[in-house]
Amino acid sequence: MDALFSTLDQQSETVVDLQTKLTAIPALGPKNGGDGEKEKADFLIGHLKSMGIEDIREFKAPASDVPCGYRPSIAAVIPGKNTDKTLWVISHIDIVPPGDLELWKSDPYILVRDGDTLIGRGVEDNQQGIVSSLLTAQALIDHDITPEINYGMLFVADEETGSTFGLDYLVQQHEEIFKKSDLFLIPDFGEPKSEMVEVAEKSMFWLKITLEGKQCHASTPDQGLNTLVPTADFILRIKKLEEIFDAENPIYDPSRSTFEPTKKEANVENVNTIPGRDVFHVDSRVLPEYELDEVLDKIKEFGAEVEEEYGVAISYETTMYEQAAPSTPSDSEIALKVMQSVKKVYNNTPRTVGVGGGTVAAFLRRKGYQAVVWATLNHNAHQPNEWASIKNTIGDAKVIADMLLS
Repeated sequence: MDALFSTLDQQSETVVDLQTKLTAIPALGPKNGGDGEKEKADFLIGHLKSMGIEDIREFKAPASDVPCGYRPSIAAVIPGKNTDKTLWVISHIDIVPPGDLELWKSDPYILVRDGDTLIGRGVEDNQQGIVSSLLTAQALIDHDITPEINYGMLFVADEETGSTFGLDYLVQQHEEIFKKSDLFLIPDFGEPKSEMVEVAEKSMFWLKITLEGKQCHASTPDQGLNTLVPTADFILRIKKLEEIFDAENPIYDPSRSTFEPTKKEANVENVNTIPGRDVFHVDSRVLPEYELDEVLDKIKEFGAEVEEEYGVAISYETTMYEQAAPSTPSDSEIALKVMQSVKKVYNNTPRTVGVGGGTVAAFLRRKGYQAVVWATLNHNAHQPNEWASIKNTIGDAKVIADMLLS
């Protein structure tokens, strides 16, 4: 282990080289205005072959909206002493667009190094995870080390726009890749202190609520039916959901379910018109013990009361709906192994946590696999001047190595 760690400590230039090459290949999905991940996947396949890895498989999810006709994902495996179990490290190939270029201090697709910092689109989300996994593999090969279990690297497409052509596709169409005894680490969530090991997610839904009344001149309000007042009443009722669905779980931050009215669409353009239509949206993050249908039913009960009191008509549209996957137990093998290795490498106090939003781990958890999401990150994903740390990239590679050899 000491020799392996020493080798990894000397890989700063390798990190820079790989990040430079990966950043120069903008793997944008078609929903984000790109041609998909093929060019970046081809680069990774070539790099894996150059390392001498023999077990490399490419999986092509059919997609008619990209030039090549498919979205590629790659699995590469280094055999271990126990070939019946694999530690999979899952990173995603695709990135998001750079956004407003005026906010960037440099070309998003040309890597800039500033000491330990690497700047460019995709360097943290998710190229840091890609590079960490490759560093570990190269160190094992250079030292001719056979890990205790198989080491699998999975580079998936389409994470940024739903994973239909990525991990979800693999789990649904190619589950033969995995065994129930396998362990899964997804280096796509974390914080600078490296202590958060994500094992659970809240359920979530977005709800669009439309109130219909009758528009009229504000000087003759009795001739119309003002929708803004019942909209305000309805919004205040939504906040009462936290008193009804009041369970708490300290693994999450915040520890409760949240129900937040967010977007309010424009109604009338002028002050002297009473609006006859109002639309607002609600973002709900719900503890897994509650069924989302139960929450929606309660919202509609509130709506029926508003309809009766004000005479408006109300309709509903769920624009996103995701019942939480089962959590990975905090005392599961993968959670304990991750926390043990993180503590060893970073000399900190890792803990299991739950998050309010969804991750790709859900696709695995729904199938009964043990999966955690962890990395040492600085929360630059999707921001202008996105940056990643060379030191953290190497540190995370050490964690993976320790998990394989301990």
